[in-house]
Amino acid sequence: MNEPQVDPSSTSLDPKVAGLLCYVLGFITGIIFLVVEKKSRFVKFHAMQSVIALGLLSIAEIVLSQIPFIGWIASFLIILLYLVLWITLMLMALQGRWFKLPYIGDIAEQQAGNFK
Repeated sequence: MNEPQVDPSSTSLDPKVAGLLCYVLGFITGIIFLVVEKKSRFVKFHAMQSVIALGLLSIAEIVLSQIPFIGWIASFLIILLYLVLWITLMLMALQGRWFKLPYIGDIAEQQAGNFK
């Protein structure tokens, strides 16, 4: 499968490093790169995927942690999923891969093309 090229970033960072940084502080750095990045679809894709995926997991964890017992267990599992995704997505971005999560990756890819 051919992945799109990694285009240069307007941030003067290597686009692979910028893609990794989109995930470093979860959805917060994703939002920052959505605002700052003007050129690179690669960086915008990873920023949008970070905002959607890590943002949704954060919200789910906060909500579930308020429910005694079952919610606490589910919240713990979400935290584990978050950590695995967080590390995986950072590594994939650093390798220059357009690693798309199911459903969320398609939305992120579509939205990355809409930001100009």
